[in-house]
Amino acid sequence: MMQTLLLAAATAPDAPVDFDWDAFWAMWGVPIRIAAILLIAVLLRIVLHFAIRRVVDQVVSGIKRKQNVDDTQALVASPLAAVRVVQRTRTLGSVLNNVVTVVISAVALVLVLGELDFDVVAIVGAASVVGAGLAFGAQNIVKDLLNGIFMVAEDQLGVGDVVDVGPAVGVVEAVGIRVTQVRDVNGVLWFVRNGEILRVGNMSQGWSRVVIDLAVPYDADVDAVQDAMLASANELAATPKWKRSVIDVPEVWGIQSISDEHVVIRVVVKTRSADRDTVDRELRARLKRATDAMGITLPSLTSVVLTGFDSASSVQGSKPPHTVPTPHQPTPRGRRR
Repeated sequence: MMQTLLLAAATAPDAPVDFDWDAFWAMWGVPIRIAAILLIAVLLRIVLHFAIRRVVDQVVSGIKRKQNVDDTQALVASPLAAVRVVQRTRTLGSVLNNVVTVVISAVALVLVLGELDFDVVAIVGAASVVGAGLAFGAQNIVKDLLNGIFMVAEDQLGVGDVVDVGPAVGVVEAVGIRVTQVRDVNGVLWFVRNGEILRVGNMSQGWSRVVIDLAVPYDADVDAVQDAMLASANELAATPKWKRSVIDVPEVWGIQSISDEHVVIRVVVKTRSADRDTVDRELRARLKRATDAMGITLPSLTSVVLTGFDSASSVQGSKPPHTVPTPHQPTPRGRRR
């Protein structure tokens, strides 16, 4: 009797039917696993990028907090090490983000191919053979990658540096594992392959020097002119506005050349790298006023050709480009760090 009731209940129309999981996974298992791989890859990339950005921001914020500034440009008055730490940290963060994206994409691609029943081992082996073959044809790409890694590791340049890399001169906006982006004085963004950079002239590391060659008439009192030039340079260095930019005592190096029409006298001032152009222009204006006060008429420019340091750092202009401010909370007085 009991068996009859159970059999009737099992065959009743309202009886629940067991879900066939085997059939479901046979039909949808591969798409679900592929979607899970892609989702995990995207989430992992987001998490790693967030972690890299967080570390970079903490380092940059720590330096700025220590120097009590919000913008990297304000670190010009700080020790060189602080500026280089900020610039190098941002550069390494940019490179690490690129590396993370490439590695995660490659691993996700291999896992997806495995889910699609491709022979991953054979694919990797074939890719290795093809890669070895392409290495001869893609030497420039490999060269770009290796050169980019070495430039960052050796601190040859960093984000925010004013550099001369041969093909372009300007401010470094981004450093990738293959391409470095440089913005020139006209606002043009240059994408320079790292493998094409044979030498780097970095104008943001350490100090710079203002070199001015002043041509005066041949019959002018050279000693008096030199004294006036030195006095103008010392006056500039002592002015509160420019005192922070000048890091050494100005010098008059003396006569550079003599001709039948003019005498060229050189004055030099050691400055912070970012302030070189502004100090140069201010000193030229002061020298002009000093020679006018002495009643000296400067020779015609058509008869004087001067060669000197190229003002490549003019890319900064009167208003240097600013990085994104990183606000910080100053440490309250009386509280230990």
